[in-house]
Amino acid sequence: MPEYWGVALATFFATIGPVDVAAMFAALTASASPAQRRSIAIRGCVIAALILLLFALLGKQVLAGLGISLAALRTAGGILLLLIGIEMVFGRSSGATSTTDEEASEARQRPDIAVFPLATPLIAGPGAMGAAILLMADAEGDIARQGAVIGSLLAVVIFTCACLLLATQLQRLLGVTGIHVVGRVFGVLLCALAVQFLFDGIANSGLLG
Repeated sequence: MPEYWGVALATFFATIGPVDVAAMFAALTASASPAQRRSIAIRGCVIAALILLLFALLGKQVLAGLGISLAALRTAGGILLLLIGIEMVFGRSSGATSTTDEEASEARQRPDIAVFPLATPLIAGPGAMGAAILLMADAEGDIARQGAVIGSLLAVVIFTCACLLLATQLQRLLGVTGIHVVGRVFGVLLCALAVQFLFDGIANSGLLG
């Protein structure tokens, strides 16, 4: 069980990227007052948590209704997380765990960024949504493991909220290089986890006999 907690925490930490989100948040709220930043951060994290919980609890049922098997979910989820992990290692961004240039430009013109782009796609992005569905499906039938997934998800969102509240200080402490180093380390871990999901999906698909 401690191992599954570790897997879930590492996966959500990598796909949400609290430090990266905090850096973007600091840039987007540079002209806001401390009270406004605090309000936006808390509301954004609450909304993101609700979105991710919705995907975690209902995502597999929706996919099952579409005729998508657990093996296919593991394989597809592994590929998605692998691509995100590779992007993190090489310091690139396609919008899977961050905003695109067009989204960032639109966000700078919005008076309130709590829902967009903070809650989604910065916190509850495609990678985090896919990870929530995949981890919950992988823990199917085991209440303790599913509890570990939900607990890990909420723990990372709470940590993300703390990073947002300290975004300016965190950015000053780590700098651009420090933020990229953290992202690359967790990118490597995410790649390893993604490959394991991929192997499990192929093994359970029956394609290998």
